[in-house]
Amino acid sequence: MIRLFTALSVPDDVAETLARRQTGLPGATWRTAEQLHITLAFYGEIDERRADDLAVELARAATGGPFELTLSGVGAFGDGHRTHAIWAGVQACERLSVLAGRCRSAADRAGVPVERRDYRPHLTLAYLKPQADPDRIGAWIADHNLLQSPPIRIDRFGLYSSVLTPGGSRYDLEREYVL
Repeated sequence: MIRLFTALSVPDDVAETLARRQTGLPGATWRTAEQLHITLAFYGEIDERRADDLAVELARAATGGPFELTLSGVGAFGDGHRTHAIWAGVQACERLSVLAGRCRSAADRAGVPVERRDYRPHLTLAYLKPQADPDRIGAWIADHNLLQSPPIRIDRFGLYSSVLTPGGSRYDLEREYVL
């Protein structure tokens, strides 16, 4: 079994800019430059035969040519009264939404079940420990909410494997698809 997802990598200059913002929030486990990405579709644990089928189907999703996207603002995900992640937002981008949809369709064709929730593109900056102070989280968001990246050229996406380790997730690029 292999745990897979498709994603857009983050250019080094954008990762460096984000790293300067990844401070000042006790209880945050900040994502490293190697962990920063914008997920297109999460496939979960699948067997290697289906993974091979998925990789072939994803090649059909790699159409439409390059496009640009922009990071804009920050926010948080949580459930109930507990915030568990801080993210950078992605401005609405039809080409990105279409690509994410194609990655989900590739999974359908390969017989890989995917979650059926609305696509909300974002870039996770940190996961938060349960003891993170909600007031500090709110202050961090207020301090960084004007985040605006220059346009980021997207000309490829990747199929990544994910291995959960005690130090966090490790992602390995398995295949790359040029748009």
